[in-house]
Amino acid sequence: MAETNFSHYSVLLSESISLLNVKKDGLYADLTLGGGGHSLEILKKLDGGKLIAFDRDPDAIAASKKRLAAFEDKIIYVNDNYKNIKKRVSELCGTEFKGGFPGFDGVIMDLGVSSYQLDTPERGFSYHTDAPLDMRMNREDPLDAKTVVNTYPKEKLRKIISEYGEEKLADRIAAAIAARREISPINTTLELAETIKSAFPPKMRFSDKHPARRTFQAIRIEVNDELGGLGDTVRDCVDMLKKGGVIAVISFHSLEDRIIKETFRKFTDGCTCPPDFPVCTCGFVPSLRLLTKKPIVADSDELDENSRSRSAKLRAAEKITDLAFFPGES
Repeated sequence: MAETNFSHYSVLLSESISLLNVKKDGLYADLTLGGGGHSLEILKKLDGGKLIAFDRDPDAIAASKKRLAAFEDKIIYVNDNYKNIKKRVSELCGTEFKGGFPGFDGVIMDLGVSSYQLDTPERGFSYHTDAPLDMRMNREDPLDAKTVVNTYPKEKLRKIISEYGEEKLADRIAAAIAARREISPINTTLELAETIKSAFPPKMRFSDKHPARRTFQAIRIEVNDELGGLGDTVRDCVDMLKKGGVIAVISFHSLEDRIIKETFRKFTDGCTCPPDFPVCTCGFVPSLRLLTKKPIVADSDELDENSRSRSAKLRAAEKITDLAFFPGES
């Protein structure tokens, strides 16, 4: 791997760390290590505690090992998708947690793409610089953006752009991509950006926000399956929290935020029986208490410092029941 300067502005950093209320001897998980900003603040507070840091991008793991070298005795790195958290923690129970998994005191997730991935042209995430179409968070994954753009049927492209990008001109954009690839494959980010731009009416092509912004987001989400399994991962994390543990999630997309909100609600609402049932038969009791009734968003100072934080929403909840996960579950 080439030398990497993995920079990342950690959005809502102080707010999320404050909600985690880090205990010096606690066990924590950062499921989206990225540039290591949230992990660094957790590690600073640990004395006898441990942090398990997940990331699917090997570049992030390699760079954070250098940035966080002073804390190497407090951190366990896992180069894997956070969807596999139960499996990987079960494996660690044979080495790190020989007395049994004690449960997490806190879990943090900072969803979406990192600043490094956006700003490194060869990763193929940006519509501002020319590079091969890629957009994979882990470059060993088989599906890349070039495959999505050049092989997906027009209707499937339209659906992805409409749903994941929330793009009103999805029909026109999908048609433009389908027509362009009939001439020759779309191989680079600028070729795709210009094709998308051509689908917009002339007066809309030069607004403050780039016409390709939403479509690139949609294709990135599809390539990395960013929404698939997100709710299941949150449920797994709730199972793995000890009583009093906190889960904090930062999302950047309305669909992500909706999944987090609805998943939290399932754990906070209690009985799921129909209202007309005379007695409860489901036996479901709340296992979470919301710490954020409304999502926390970036303040004006953070927005001035980092415009990418404008869409960030932070939700958090505290576990109010006992640990539900046992090693060996997956």
